Amino acid sequence: MPLEHHPLSREFPQDLEKMRELHTSDPQFAQLVLHYETLDKRIYEVENGREALDNLALQALKSERVQLKDQIAERLRRAGDDG
Repeated sequence: MPLEHHPLSREFPQDLEKMRELHTSDPQFAQLVLHYETLDKRIYEVENGREALDNLALQALKSERVQLKDQIAERLRRAGDDG
């Protein structure tokens, strides 16, 4: 199975404009996105063999990425309800 990044643009293609708006207007949202992107890159590096990490630690990183994605999705949903 080929390795892939999980960029937010692919996870939420219907919300690209909303993400741009929140990224510039909401510092907390921008932090969530930065953390997600950093984590996604690290997971990719581990899966690609460029960084060593045991499976348990890798699963913890993936779980954290899912939690961040859920938080981002919730913020996007609330922004849609406001607009």
